[in-house]
Amino acid sequence: WRRALADLENLRKRHARELERERAAERARTAVALLPVIDNLELALSHAEADPGSIVEGVRAIHDQAVDTLSRLGYEREAETGVPFDPARHEVVGVVEDPDAEPGTVVQVLRPGYGKADKQLRPVAVAVAKRE
Repeated sequence: WRRALADLENLRKRHARELERERAAERARTAVALLPVIDNLELALSHAEADPGSIVEGVRAIHDQAVDTLSRLGYEREAETGVPFDPARHEVVGVVEDPDAEPGTVVQVLRPGYGKADKQLRPVAVAVAKRE
């Protein structure tokens, strides 16, 4: 009986160590995916003094790279208008009157969301057409 309890305790400890090792490995994989974004931000900042106009182009490229990185991690950008409101994907932050839109339809995206309804980092913040 004591031996079985000791084996069970050893199994729990081993499982906790393996779980922490997996968490650390996943954090490292995520950090490695973001490193190119940081490198490009530093490069854009170093070139900002030479040609201030190119900074906007550089920031756009870095933004696209960051969105692509999130997409590769499984969190695609969601920012559609004209779709029916879905409480699993959208967060209503405003209601507007829009005679051209169907009631309950997303008419404006105020903040994009990332991920699908079952695996979501954050919902899409939207304004929805008012129901009459």
